[in-house]
Amino acid sequence: MAFCFYFDYSNIQVFLRKFAIIDYMADYILARKSRNIASSFVHVFLNLLLGIGSVLITVLSGSPVLGLLLVIVSKWRIFAVRLRYLWLNIKSNLVDLIVGFSVVLLSYYAGSAFLPVHLILAVFYCVWLLVIKPLSNDNATLIQALIAVFLGSSACAIMTAGLNSIVFVLLEFLVGYACSRHVLSQSDDKDFTLTTLICGLVFAEIAWLCDSWSIIYTFGSSGIRIPQIAIILTIFAFVYNRVREATVKYQEDFRFKHILTPVLFGAVLIGVIVLLFSNPIFNI
Repeated sequence: MAFCFYFDYSNIQVFLRKFAIIDYMADYILARKSRNIASSFVHVFLNLLLGIGSVLITVLSGSPVLGLLLVIVSKWRIFAVRLRYLWLNIKSNLVDLIVGFSVVLLSYYAGSAFLPVHLILAVFYCVWLLVIKPLSNDNATLIQALIAVFLGSSACAIMTAGLNSIVFVLLEFLVGYACSRHVLSQSDDKDFTLTTLICGLVFAEIAWLCDSWSIIYTFGSSGIRIPQIAIILTIFAFVYNRVREATVKYQEDFRFKHILTPVLFGAVLIGVIVLLFSNPIFNI
């Protein structure tokens, strides 16, 4: 008796084809992960290069020009748009630009010799680029704005110490406008143009009042210099935001008690700074 065996190769082919697809998908996922890891590494490396390089090149060259150009080049995407979107892009990135420019200018005005302040600024700028700037929740947005107020006001006060007061006033208006817009653009407010302009005008008014009595706190030979107005405007920006949030939250049922705590806190803190820490020895 003869026996004949028959094999159904079609099922085997389907089976093998499925394995081929699975292998292909596995290779694709692995390649994607590898590219993501590589791109993340490049992203971190470039940000570290910008944070350290902007300070290093400013100190070595003895000029802020190269450092400022490096910050601008890093924001090339702002300018890679049609002309009608350019101003909108610039406004959206003002806080980041203020922080970058301020780090470079503070490094320059600290001197051409390496000091602890240069290391602090470089490390902080790296932290800003890698950790603080990518955050997008409400608290993070407020922190970003307050940092820009503090650093921007510090750079403006030191940079314009020997210039006409109108320069200082205009720069502080820009800082107030940019930081207010940065916070409000993340809120539910549809039209915040007037609010941002008012904040900018208040910043300009405070700058004009403080310009005739500029106080800068120094810390030994570290090179750290903190203008009094930078602290005052940072406190004001915090209180201003809390008051705005309370007015939006309570609206028609608004009472002064809703803003009593932040207003009292800000007034007392600013009063202590102005009255007890305004020794003329710091006057520039």
